[in-house]
Amino acid sequence: MDRSYKVREFAHLKGLKGISDSQLEQHFKLYEGYVKNTNLLREQTADMLAKGQGDSPIFAELNRRLPFEQNGMVLHEYYFDNLVPNGAELPKGGPLAKAIDEGFGSFDNYKKDLLAMAKMRGVGWVLTVQDPTNGWLANRWVTLHQDGNIAGYRPVLVLDVWEHAWTVDYKPTERAKYLDAFFGNVSWKTCDSRIK
Repeated sequence: MDRSYKVREFAHLKGLKGISDSQLEQHFKLYEGYVKNTNLLREQTADMLAKGQGDSPIFAELNRRLPFEQNGMVLHEYYFDNLVPNGAELPKGGPLAKAIDEGFGSFDNYKKDLLAMAKMRGVGWVLTVQDPTNGWLANRWVTLHQDGNIAGYRPVLVLDVWEHAWTVDYKPTERAKYLDAFFGNVSWKTCDSRIK
């Protein structure tokens, strides 16, 4: 049985406003690398384990590398899934709108909090996550795919703030322009469906 991850297609993203198809093609190639490396590391560690090499330093380091690659794959899938050409406004009265109002007071406050994180120096991800125990929302910074993810929290909105997400379209110093483009293409319907 083939238990390898497959590269997902995101053809629905063609024609985003402010994020060019050329930018997306570069981003897709990077994502494909995460899928490839996730599969490779899983194969290598399984092979080493089958050969009785589970106590080797190489086995340990490959397993430490795997979360970086696999979370890179998964976060990109969430990111691409929460984009759509000409994103619509947040559905009023839906579960996400209610959770934002309860946690931030208003959508404007939520967006201000999220953008403050997204504009911080450094590269990484900004996630809106939902606490599975009480349903509360929070915006969190994730540095290296695996550093900063809170175990068990559900991603609601995923924003890539690594420079590879915008440097085909914008200069490295033009993160704010990319963020405007990102928010113009958010699929709030998708984000709304992620609320439990």
